[in-house]
Amino acid sequence: MIKQGIISVVSVLVVSFACFFLWGELNYQAVALLLLLTVSVLAMVYDIIPVLLASALSAIIWNYCFIPPRFTLDVGSTADLLMFLSYFFVALLNGVLTAKIKQAERKARDREEKEKTIRLYNTLLNSLSHELRTPISTIIRAIDLMKRDERDLSSAHQQELLEAMEIATLRLNGQVGNLLDMSRLESGNLRLNLDWCDITELIYLTVRKIDRRTSHQISYQETETLPLFKVDSGLLEQVLHVLLDNAVCYTPDGTSVFIQAEPSPTGLSITIKDQGPGFPADKMDKVFEKFYRLPGSKTGGSGLGLSIAKGFVNAHGGEITLVNNKDRGSLFKINLPCEVSYLNQLKNE
Repeated sequence: MIKQGIISVVSVLVVSFACFFLWGELNYQAVALLLLLTVSVLAMVYDIIPVLLASALSAIIWNYCFIPPRFTLDVGSTADLLMFLSYFFVALLNGVLTAKIKQAERKARDREEKEKTIRLYNTLLNSLSHELRTPISTIIRAIDLMKRDERDLSSAHQQELLEAMEIATLRLNGQVGNLLDMSRLESGNLRLNLDWCDITELIYLTVRKIDRRTSHQISYQETETLPLFKVDSGLLEQVLHVLLDNAVCYTPDGTSVFIQAEPSPTGLSITIKDQGPGFPADKMDKVFEKFYRLPGSKTGGSGLGLSIAKGFVNAHGGEITLVNNKDRGSLFKINLPCEVSYLNQLKNE
């Protein structure tokens, strides 16, 4: 507020001095218009108190320096007095009305943000009411069966129940993790932990986690001369995990998924290509939206994965794009601007 007041006063003084030195080219009515224009501009930018200060100061300066007789607060004629009072009233009214307009706009924005938050909250509840209930119910039912029929259960049946509990727990953990990740993105509290990363090692680590539970063939087209890249390896691993998991979940069993990483002019480029049905052309621009799921999608997802992946890529200053292959399947491409180091190549040599 103090800074705004100082700038308002300085603005009025600068315009007044300019008018004073151009007095031979201007009359006091023109000076009034210039000062009123200055106050109007200030009213569009600053709060009401600095604007009222600028209005009062401009009126006093106009009266003292420009209305005849000059260099006195006396007003020589009734017409000039009415003009002075009108100027003072218009300047104050301009500041007050502009402040009220900005206040109304601020309230409208707050109301819109509140409605947006409520819609997001309702969507979240509707989306997760089933997704969280299903794994929890599975875990409770399996535990109940094991407690009641522990002696009658065969080893195979116990193993089956344990596997069901493990799958449900992993699913539940994934949903909670997605919620936490989306919360970090929405709140703006995401901070990158940049460090040199061996992308080949990171990809193999992610592929091993996916390979354990899929019949798909995941092929990494390794580049021998791939350098080190300075990225947040934790976030990038989650991005790769989301894209690979999406590929194996929504493509036919036994098909292949291909990964390729290579340097780009700005840093790192990663492509993930599958042999699935691809995405409908009219839905391509929606797949990265929060909670969006394609019609006919399998149960077991909340529609947050791709949105989180895009958020993590954007946090690096990069972009992720989706296109359908000409022959079959879809292709996700990640472009990350980052530092590159060829020290690992020298070490290998």
